[in-house]
Amino acid sequence: MNIAAIMHRPTLENIYPIDRTKLCFKIQTARDDMKNINLVWWFRCDENQNKLRRVPLILEYRDKYSDYYETVVDTKEIAAYVRYYFVFDDDNEKISYGAKGFDNGEPDFNKNYFEFLWPNKSDGHYAPSWSNKLIYYQIFPERFKNGDETLSPKDCVPWGSKPTRENFMGGDIRGIIDELDYIKDLGVNCIYMTPIFKAPSNHKYDTVDYYEINPSFGNKDDLRKLVDEVHRKDMKIILDGVFNHCGYYWPYFQDVVKKGKGSKFADWFYIDNYPILLEEKNYDCVGHYKWMPKLNMENSDVVEYFIKIGEYWIKEFNIDGWRLDVADEIATTFFQRFSTRIKKIKPDALLLGETWGDAGKLVNSDRLDTAMNYLFRDAMVDWIAKEEIKPSRFDHLINKMLSLYPREVSLRMYNLLDSHDTARFMYECNNDIRKYKLAIAMQMTMPGCPAIFYGDEIGLSGDNDPDCRLCMEWNEIKQNKELLSWYKKLISIRKNNRTLYEGKYHSLICDDERNIYAYTRDIDEESIVVIINASECKHEVFLPIEKTIWCDVLNESYITENMINVPSFSVHILKKGGNLKR
Repeated sequence: MNIAAIMHRPTLENIYPIDRTKLCFKIQTARDDMKNINLVWWFRCDENQNKLRRVPLILEYRDKYSDYYETVVDTKEIAAYVRYYFVFDDDNEKISYGAKGFDNGEPDFNKNYFEFLWPNKSDGHYAPSWSNKLIYYQIFPERFKNGDETLSPKDCVPWGSKPTRENFMGGDIRGIIDELDYIKDLGVNCIYMTPIFKAPSNHKYDTVDYYEINPSFGNKDDLRKLVDEVHRKDMKIILDGVFNHCGYYWPYFQDVVKKGKGSKFADWFYIDNYPILLEEKNYDCVGHYKWMPKLNMENSDVVEYFIKIGEYWIKEFNIDGWRLDVADEIATTFFQRFSTRIKKIKPDALLLGETWGDAGKLVNSDRLDTAMNYLFRDAMVDWIAKEEIKPSRFDHLINKMLSLYPREVSLRMYNLLDSHDTARFMYECNNDIRKYKLAIAMQMTMPGCPAIFYGDEIGLSGDNDPDCRLCMEWNEIKQNKELLSWYKKLISIRKNNRTLYEGKYHSLICDDERNIYAYTRDIDEESIVVIINASECKHEVFLPIEKTIWCDVLNESYITENMINVPSFSVHILKKGGNLKR
């Protein structure tokens, strides 16, 4: 046994309460190293060895180097003062592991154990109950639809012009209201809008007034109507909170520009020296971008200001939550206070954070509910779009990603293929719709909530900013109807199969030679198998699954044998014992 590879600490990453009487235990080992792992647990007040309970751990994820085991224990009574250790047994050797290290065989249960003390609710993961069922639709308001030309900036260029980082095309809130039926018909149930507050740029991440909607987008009555209509159509809507930084012309920063160290807002920012010089950037700014000064989110006055901003738009307009920009650059203490206050007003408000890596420090019940999953996007681009890696490497990346979070979190991650900050996935695929369709199918069937960037569903393509921020194409003749139909079909399959938004994930096939990957989603007695052939060739694939009737709900056929023919660039979604209802 590779003892050095065994990793478990009694911290929230490895043991946490699911509710008042259920605990989840996790442990990591070297890949394919253990035959049997058992958890032995008891209550502190249990006085003899007869009270020891033994529970097997289940292999949940496996990357290239490690295996990740889990089990959930129902203690029946409050899960307080729970002591435990692990036993590893491969027939030839048995060792145990507790807080004091490793023992041969079973340890003295009174001496070598870990202990979980109390199931505080804030130590678990209690995101809104509806948040694992979301299908997001991200809208960049300036480029979605011009619903009222009288609001458009004077220097507006014609709709559909080549996007630049400076030009305006006139999209507004009324245009979004006009197309809610289109969004609803797509199958989406949550709209996320990039910033709508007053700012000079077309992207609005350089806010100058957090209490006013940008005039070119409309007014507060427009937003109120949008929110009401979204709710009437049984959808959710979240706004973009730019609380990590402000715009250069935000009055509070301008006060420091004018008064220097004497400004009462000087401590709201990080100033190297005075006077503030725009070209020298002698102040901290996000991404070293001079127009967006970094805010001191550890200053109590700044924290209170932005908490009130968050409260205001929820109280006054009944939005369903916030997406927090550049969340991984903000002090986590801010999120703890922000979450507490927001949830007090609206307990089921959704808090989504932006990060491009591991979201571990952001996602917790006393911080944020979920985060943007760029790790998912990166893996999809590398395998499906660019063919830079093989299925086995893709499998490693996905399993590693899933091992980072509790299942409750993974099921709620914002799984994007692209955004306003990346090249469009269609562009990454070199506009090969066959590849793109594979990625969409995987996005809709893997753990996490699919996120569509406006226009992806009709084939919009473009390189990174500014080209990804092109105008929505409303001329139906120019829309890719095949892709639109594919999106609708996959969304319908996802929404009608609980397994896809609640089920466990396990890899099934990693065939590097033929470029085939398959995985399962399971919950209770329900099971779905997804097969991806990302090659140019047709192949015959043996499925190591139960031989019974499987319904291919995507291709509307039945499978009764374990051997299946998979055409080139094809997807199969097999539902155990199912019917053709999607």
